[in-house]
Amino acid sequence: MSRSLRRARAVIDANLVPRLEALAEAAVARFPEVSDPLVTKLASAKLVSAARLPADVITIGSDVTYRDEVIGRAQRVILAWPEHADISRGIVSILTPVGVALLGLSSGDRFRWTTRAGERRALTVLEVAPMSAEAPKT
Repeated sequence: MSRSLRRARAVIDANLVPRLEALAEAAVARFPEVSDPLVTKLASAKLVSAARLPADVITIGSDVTYRDEVIGRAQRVILAWPEHADISRGIVSILTPVGVALLGLSSGDRFRWTTRAGERRALTVLEVAPMSAEAPKT
């Protein structure tokens, strides 16, 4: 990987923060590999109202295409709340390492993340489409 990765500052809908914090708190004991990065991201993110969230920022319901720079493969997913996740349909939970990594990023952003297996990966966001009909907001 010859390109250097810039750590993008996440932009998050402020209305989602209470539920995201509750999820992070509930996951502390069972999934610290997700909970800790989510808490860190929330603490450093720029919080904006839903009306001011840029259309290309990844949020719950966004349809995202990203490239895994380590394996060189593009993947399309929809970011969802845990109860709506269905990996067989490409609907990824916010309570997964890649879900946390994607939250708040925009097209062109690059980010490093660690899989549940402990592998270091890097991703580049290629495209972000607004709320997908397949992933309910609630």
